[in-house]
Amino acid sequence: MKDMTLALASELADGTLAAGRADGCAPLAVVVLDAGGHDVVVKREDRCGLLRTDIARGKAWGALGMGFGSRDLAKRAEGNPRFFAALAALSGGRMIPNPGGVLVRNAAGDVIGAVGVSGDTSDRDEACAVASVRRAGVVADAG
Repeated sequence: MKDMTLALASELADGTLAAGRADGCAPLAVVVLDAGGHDVVVKREDRCGLLRTDIARGKAWGALGMGFGSRDLAKRAEGNPRFFAALAALSGGRMIPNPGGVLVRNAAGDVIGAVGVSGDTSDRDEACAVASVRRAGVVADAG
């Protein structure tokens, strides 16, 4: 069983940033959380916006908190705004319901953490995280 180690989190963060550079994305921030929602790795590229690490963390944190990728979180928020307003209040505003938060699962299907990305469009943020997770040999669950 793979756990979210510092080595794996570093590989995921570096791979996400590399995918962004390869795709010509705007400067990105990436946050890798363990299954308990704790920061393991936080990286922000030069010229990345001030709030991007917080947004990336919120995407990953929301995916962990709800148990599915932040793309599904965004879809569900559209259909149930009252519930998501309550979730935002309950989480102290830490949850960002936009694509770019990807659960990381081991081969057994257990959630071992999440990757959150912000800096470009949400779709491109998510694509960078998914590419990195797949390259690392763990399973991406984007929603």
